[in-house]
Amino acid sequence: MIDLRDRAIAIVAAQTENAEEARAELLTRYKTVSPERADIIVALGGDGFMLETLHRYLDRNVPIYGMNRGTVGFLMNNFDLENLTDRIARAQKAELHPLHMRATSMTGVTSDALAINEVSLLRETRQAAKLRLFVDGIQRVDELICDGALVATPAGSTAYNLSAHGPILPIGAGILALTPISAFRPRRWRGALLPDKAEVRFEILEAQKRPVSAVADYTEVRDVAEVTIRQDRYVTMHLLFDPEHNLEERILKEQFQP
Repeated sequence: MIDLRDRAIAIVAAQTENAEEARAELLTRYKTVSPERADIIVALGGDGFMLETLHRYLDRNVPIYGMNRGTVGFLMNNFDLENLTDRIARAQKAELHPLHMRATSMTGVTSDALAINEVSLLRETRQAAKLRLFVDGIQRVDELICDGALVATPAGSTAYNLSAHGPILPIGAGILALTPISAFRPRRWRGALLPDKAEVRFEILEAQKRPVSAVADYTEVRDVAEVTIRQDRYVTMHLLFDPEHNLEERILKEQFQP
C-alpha cells in the first residue's frame, strides 16, 4: 500500500485525442504538479506510451501509475475519472529491472540503451541474418540463420516474445527468454530460458552482406557487428497496479488464454 499523504501527482498523456481529453478532464478534478516535481506520475495512453514514460522519467525514480487510453494496455490500469487518489493509495508496486544493450556497429561505434520489454535483433534486408550466440562467454549456437532473435524480460514476455512463439515468464521467476525469430537453421531450436544474471552476446556473421539492426524497446542501432545483453540490476523502475489487476496476475492469466 502507498501512503498518498503529502504526495504530489503529475499527469502526462500520449499525443492522441483520447489521452489528451482524459488528461484535461483529470486536471479539472485533481491537484497536480509538473512531472519534474511529482512523487507519482499518472500516464494516460497505451503500452507504448508507458514505456516512453518510464524511459523519460527514469532519473526521477518515481512510481508510474498508468491508465489505458490506448489499445491493449497490458501495462496499464483501467481508465476511470473517479477516485484516482484512492486507487493510487491502494495500488501495488511492481519493480522491474531493464535489460542493458550494448551494440557495436560495423564501423566500431558503441551504443548503449535500456529495454523494459526486450532487446531484438532483426534482419534489415531480404536475406536472412546469420548470428553466432554466446551465453556467459560460452558459444551455444555456431550459426543461427533466422529473421532475428530477442531476449525478453518477464514484463516483456507477453509482447513481441509471445508473438515469436516464446514462453510467458512469471514476474519474479528470475529468468529471461531467449527466442529466435523465424529460425531456418537450426530448424528445431526454439530458444532457451536463461537465469536473469546471464550475459547474452550475438556476433553477426557476414554483416556486410546480411545487415542486422538491434532494438532496445524503441532505440534502434543499425548495421551492428556485435550485441551484448544483460539485465541491469542497478536500475529499478516502479509501476503501480490496482490490486485486482496486478502485473503478476495479468502475466499468469495470459498463460491460460485460448
